[in-house]
Amino acid sequence: MARTVLITGGNRGIGFAIAEEFVRRGDRVAVTSRSGSGGPEGALTVAADVTDSASVDAAFTEVEAQLGPVEVVVANAGITRDTLVLRMTEDDFTEVLDTNLTGAFRVVKRASKGMLKARFGRIVLISSVVGLYGGAGQVNYSSSKAALVGMARSLTRELGARGITANVVAPGFIETEMTAALPEAQQAEYRKAIPAGRFATADEVAKVVAWVSSDDAAYISGAVLPVDGGLGMGH
Repeated sequence: MARTVLITGGNRGIGFAIAEEFVRRGDRVAVTSRSGSGGPEGALTVAADVTDSASVDAAFTEVEAQLGPVEVVVANAGITRDTLVLRMTEDDFTEVLDTNLTGAFRVVKRASKGMLKARFGRIVLISSVVGLYGGAGQVNYSSSKAALVGMARSLTRELGARGITANVVAPGFIETEMTAALPEAQQAEYRKAIPAGRFATADEVAKVVAWVSSDDAAYISGAVLPVDGGLGMGH
């Protein structure tokens, strides 16, 4: 059964692959990007800045008008400001939290209105292996990603009786333009730490997101699904 799916930050990387997967499955797909452009063929792209509630509300209103109530929401938009803690400014810290954590809150809050009304919903929060594994130079980023676990579990307790699930997908190292730009020696070092011995493709993450949003996963909520080749061992 086709559903209306909204993915934040769906104009590139993992978000783009997630949107492509839902399009492939025949769903009605919308993505947000700050510019209002990008996104895969077959998806509606709307402008949204997840650090601004009014912007999030306007994006949802546009999607609802064109595709119907949002039944699946994937909070994927995120930024990094990596630097060692002694060099990290308060702005470096709060900006990452405002996008990655409070941004997810704004999106979920707006999505939950329609889901409660429909007594159905799928909330998927895109975290990272470093959320629970940790990462040097990523105190801000890993804090924002770890907090999504508490968010999903609290949402599960609040909304679980209304047919709404909330889960976390935590990718490890993914083949993206960013990892491709790393020196080969550094890539080899990272691969050595991964039991699977390779990076994931964005499609591998997208398929897990689509599955946990499906009827097959109706009884899974508050879970963390690692897609990291065994790097974090499901921390």
